[in-house]
Amino acid sequence: MLTLASDFGTPYPAAMKGVVLDRLGEDTTLVDVGHDFPRQDVRTAAFWLRETLPYFPPAVHLAVVDPGVGTDRAALAVRVGDHALVGPDNGLLLPPARVLAEQQDADIEVFDVAYDAPESTTFHGRDVFAPVAAEVHEVGVDAMARLDDLTRLDEDDYVDLAFSEPTVERDGGATTVTGEVLVIDDFGNTITNVPGEVLGDADEAVVEGLTAPIVEAFADVSRGDRLLTVGSHGYVECDVNHGRGDKAFGLTLGDEVRFSF
Repeated sequence: MLTLASDFGTPYPAAMKGVVLDRLGEDTTLVDVGHDFPRQDVRTAAFWLRETLPYFPPAVHLAVVDPGVGTDRAALAVRVGDHALVGPDNGLLLPPARVLAEQQDADIEVFDVAYDAPESTTFHGRDVFAPVAAEVHEVGVDAMARLDDLTRLDEDDYVDLAFSEPTVERDGGATTVTGEVLVIDDFGNTITNVPGEVLGDADEAVVEGLTAPIVEAFADVSRGDRLLTVGSHGYVECDVNHGRGDKAFGLTLGDEVRFSF
């Protein structure tokens, strides 16, 4: 299996698929993780890859969100157990790689990919990353380290990306948690970096001056009401039943957000 993810929209992913299929054959299993990630937003794409790729069986994952396309930023191939990830050296691949490593009790091996001057300086997804992903798929994840165009890197030799941790302050029976808005999905659900267990048994919390109940399901509040819930990813969301949480709470991507309960 080979998965593809990007911020390309359409029709650019079709060209990447064409490159892969031309090398591996039309029976290759290709799966689109998504090509509508926010444009040039490496952090959001890394978050969703982290939350998605661990559910796949062994695969090669081609991921391209690449604001630095055409510059001297490196191309990477990452091996984690029986998975491989291919993409730009901008931190995109490391959050999903860490989850895969924990899931499989495996090491993360990062390789620099040597490549010739591509056909286009604006479409490395087609001209650099798709051929590498196809090559890794062809030889197999176990054998990828033997490829001539891959050079193993030390930890300080590539760009990492890590999400911030919230701070928790307790004063008697009161708790204040200060976190960050990590991503906002297409529904307007505002996902923070606050783990759900931090809320404990609280029934409600004050978020930036607005009180909202802590519930398990959107339908636990009336249509149009604010709510806090723990999403499938395990983090606290600021949401609205049949509405946009980002608008209702006045939050945008990267904002600091404070919960008191």
